[in-house]
Amino acid sequence: MKPQVRIALVGDYRPEAVAHQAIPTALTLAASHLDVDVQSRWLPTETITDSAVLQEYDAIWVVPGSPYRHDDGAFTAIRYAREHDVPFLGSCGGFQYAVVEYARNVMGWHDATHAETDSTGRQVITPLSCSLVEKTGTVLLQPNTRIAQAYGGLETHEGYHCNFGVNPDFVSQLQQFPLIVSAHDSEGDVRAIELPTHRFYAATLFQSERAALRNALSPLVVELIATARR
Repeated sequence: MKPQVRIALVGDYRPEAVAHQAIPTALTLAASHLDVDVQSRWLPTETITDSAVLQEYDAIWVVPGSPYRHDDGAFTAIRYAREHDVPFLGSCGGFQYAVVEYARNVMGWHDATHAETDSTGRQVITPLSCSLVEKTGTVLLQPNTRIAQAYGGLETHEGYHCNFGVNPDFVSQLQQFPLIVSAHDSEGDVRAIELPTHRFYAATLFQSERAALRNALSPLVVELIATARR
């Protein structure tokens, strides 16, 4: 019997979203590659009112699609994964919300906000200087990181669908904490973060799951499942 991995897909499903179309195929390809039985379930953000609903899952993926219908649901899932060492992947909106959650609950910036949903406080996520909606670009991976290990190299080319990213004024403070910036674009802007002390905790502004649309593996989805299996 194949080992089973249960994955919570936290987000508000929209059939027209390219990333949401790609996610089931990305999971199927990774499951076949690893020879495991992956059972995934979409959890709309408004259904996550308590972390108890997450306890039956082996991994948590906060998927693209911000602003979410219930921000607290997304933040609850991210914090639960981080504090309980549950393998975690955040892509696009999941990346943005992971940065805000970390700023609030680890760095002590309780007024940290996302500019898309809140114009007050310390905006750690702000509009990008150039929109990345349906754009692609080169991503440079930091050596000796989980993301570089997953990709087996230091460069990749990825797709995006976003208008927001890490506030450049916030990066120096972020780098004083255990969370590390593990990827940049060619201009030096943050494109991925990870927690090296965690079993697997990675979040990317790009949508690695889009690889499935060309019938290719997403290295990060493979790593998420492989870690959960172990």
